[in-house]
Amino acid sequence: MHQIQQDPLLRVEGLKKVFRSGEADLVLFDNLSFQVRRGEMLAIVGESGAGKSTLLHILGALDRASKGDVYCANLRVNSLSDDEAAEFRNREIGLDARAHHRSGELSGGEQQRVALARALISGPKLLLADEPTGDLDGRTAEAVFELIARLHRDHELTSLVATHNVSFARRCHRVLRLHQGRVEEVAPESLPS
Repeated sequence: MHQIQQDPLLRVEGLKKVFRSGEADLVLFDNLSFQVRRGEMLAIVGESGAGKSTLLHILGALDRASKGDVYCANLRVNSLSDDEAAEFRNREIGLDARAHHRSGELSGGEQQRVALARALISGPKLLLADEPTGDLDGRTAEAVFELIARLHRDHELTSLVATHNVSFARRCHRVLRLHQGRVEEVAPESLPS
């Protein structure tokens, strides 16, 4: 693995996301704070509906937090205008959306490879992958994970991967578990194999 720098590329401070649901407020998460150092590969795990995708969307400036701050390389992401946010995404992040966009005849695995290749054209610093192996069979999922790991290394990226796949999470530098609106760090090797 390439060198992990000490200074954080990504800083998340006191993040809160509230959805308005009829009369009630649904708090997805509250007071999330964590840092990701340059060169780290971080897995975000948690059951469905825990807010993994929403968290990635906020980090990638696709969605706005209800409260709190996100800094990427000292740029305050959540204060950007919509236009600035779009430019930031295009420049800094290869946000790898799920392979739901079925482009013609490509298999799921091929689509993920195309999406990743496209995401890296602008030379981003940060890779955000949301369930990149979600609907792929074991062997294809393994190939996609290997590709992400290789791109992470070769392009000296800082990567955040939201995943249900425990064996992939175990192979990341760090694992954050999103559970009941809170985030806790767990040792990758402590995850069930």
